[in-house]
Amino acid sequence: MTDARFEDSREAPLNLGALDAEDLSVISALVQDSVFPASEMRWERAANRFVLLINRFRWEEGPARVASPERVQSLLVFEGVTAVASNGIDRKDTDTVLSILSTSFEETEAPAGHVLLTLAGDGAIRLAVEALEVTLKDVTKPYQAPSKKTPQHPE
Repeated sequence: MTDARFEDSREAPLNLGALDAEDLSVISALVQDSVFPASEMRWERAANRFVLLINRFRWEEGPARVASPERVQSLLVFEGVTAVASNGIDRKDTDTVLSILSTSFEETEAPAGHVLLTLAGDGAIRLAVEALEVTLKDVTKPYQAPSKKTPQHPE
């Protein structure tokens, strides 16, 4: 007997990419209100990669999210990262839970620019990137949101 796999459920896992600001706006909407402990962010300097393991609210479920709000663990991966800066985050407190409000891109010298992850509580992470290359991939089965509530989300 084998364990159930996410791919076998009725819900399809997300696996999206963004190569421009318009694509990133879709990913930004899907990761809004995602939460993650500070210990689940990594800059893999040698690989020029910044990775977050997030607990993403499943906004794509539409009206069903109100009746049975769900989250899913996802990898949010930024490639071509040359520098990482943060503000308003106590990096020594790895138990701190952070919440993503938005993700945006500002081009500096095409195709390079900065990705800005705006966090609740006035925190922010800024990534200097050679070019915009982002992936969002669900890595677990959806689970009932522990709060059993749907976050406030402007439509």
